[in-house]
Amino acid sequence: MSEEMKADLDLDLKGLLCPMPMVKVSQNIASVPVGGTIRAVATDPGSMADIPAWAKSTGNEVISAEKVDGEFVFMVKRLK
Repeated sequence: MSEEMKADLDLDLKGLLCPMPMVKVSQNIASVPVGGTIRAVATDPGSMADIPAWAKSTGNEVISAEKVDGEFVFMVKRLK
């Protein structure tokens, strides 16, 4: 991304298999303030579909989702 955002919470989800990366983001979203962000790093390719689908269904926002050196890095913003 063009700017480096500071996350309110960093989650290391490496090694977890579907659907656990999405479940962990879901379990932790309430621990950041509304408007806050979670940076989640996963290794399961399924997370590229699961986390954005979860965010859309729960009214949260995936600010970015990218593959970096074999890892999937997400910035998720809590909207409510």
